[in-house]
Amino acid sequence: MISVDTKKKQLIGNFSASGREWEPVGEPTKTSTHDFIDKTLGKIAPYGVYDIAANTGWVNVGTDADTGQFAVQSIRRWWNTMGTNMYPGASRLMITADSGGSNGSRLRLWKTELAVLATETGLTITVCHLPPGTSKWNKIEHRLFSAISRSWRARPLTSHEVVIETIRATTTKTGLTIDAELDYGVYEKGIKISDQQIKDLEASQLRRHEFHGDWNYSLHPATRPNPTHLNQT
Repeated sequence: MISVDTKKKQLIGNFSASGREWEPVGEPTKTSTHDFIDKTLGKIAPYGVYDIAANTGWVNVGTDADTGQFAVQSIRRWWNTMGTNMYPGASRLMITADSGGSNGSRLRLWKTELAVLATETGLTITVCHLPPGTSKWNKIEHRLFSAISRSWRARPLTSHEVVIETIRATTTKTGLTIDAELDYGVYEKGIKISDQQIKDLEASQLRRHEFHGDWNYSLHPATRPNPTHLNQT
């Protein structure tokens, strides 16, 4: 069971950061006067995956758009890197997520990409969205993102390397460990999923739960055709 979300996007560069840290007297860290985006470094979208039972985190640090495709790719990278090693015999994956953003309950691209992931991994993926206005109860917010925010408070995020190393160095008294990687992938904005595509998905892989099926649903692996049967016909 994992909790997912995108942490607040951050500008990369020598910009002032909120919070306070001790510095040698007379040697404060100097930062840029303005916070205009650096066209070379840009900004990052840290998408987090928090394993609730294991108290471990994975952060996919994207450098492009925060889309439904990016959200599912982040979960895919977590599964291929950490999930399969920790749960080699797993047949189901449960995801808790907010109702908005790149993993929103109404986002068609999120659902279609999850269907692809279900087929790739053979997992039945169940998603439970928190109702609108209750995102603060999402476990990832106060068990993972809050710890990362403390790690980089008052510290300018001057490069992608600083971001990755700061996230990886984050720990808590409860034993939290986090891994992170950069994602230089390009994620197209404005991908449209037609009504027919959604109907086909609901007929094949998407099963809505009886209780608030708009927030709770499961995506099953697609049934693959039998190659032998195809050859015979």
